Amino acid sequence: MIYTVMTKKAIKLMYEIHKEQVDKAGMPYVLHPLHVAEEMKDETSTIVALLHDVVEDSNITFDKLSELGFSTNVIESLKLLTHNENDDYFDYIKKIATNPISTSVKLADLKHNSDLTRIDKITDNDILRTKKYKKCIKFLEDVQSMKNENCQTKSNNRSTHIR
Repeated sequence: MIYTVMTKKAIKLMYEIHKEQVDKAGMPYVLHPLHVAEEMKDETSTIVALLHDVVEDSNITFDKLSELGFSTNVIESLKLLTHNENDDYFDYIKKIATNPISTSVKLADLKHNSDLTRIDKITDNDILRTKKYKKCIKFLEDVQSMKNENCQTKSNNRSTHIR
């Protein structure tokens, strides 16, 4: 975990919002955003991971997060990660794919949510949800891979022109 002033602020806010919640297995919900945050490699993505469910699960608004000092980059990534139930899920995933921070956080989120060992009694709905998540993981990983290849190609093209 990356500990900075802002990540600690995000941890405290996340804990306050989720402290009474439990996941499908009855485990404290705060463990999920902490797990997702542990997968991140920089301050911004760690903050986004910690807060990725805060707006959906509380009365906290994006304006309030801004007032608390979270950056525009964090807020924009969180907006993409906040799913409106009226939106098609795959359209939601496509929007996430436009932002590298949101993509990294959503991949870690989906992978953690696809781990059926977390659930004591697996239902048909759990299996269906996991299949849907695995398709989304594949899509996001493919998008991420293409972007990395494009960056690598651009970098290689630049280096061949520099003498």
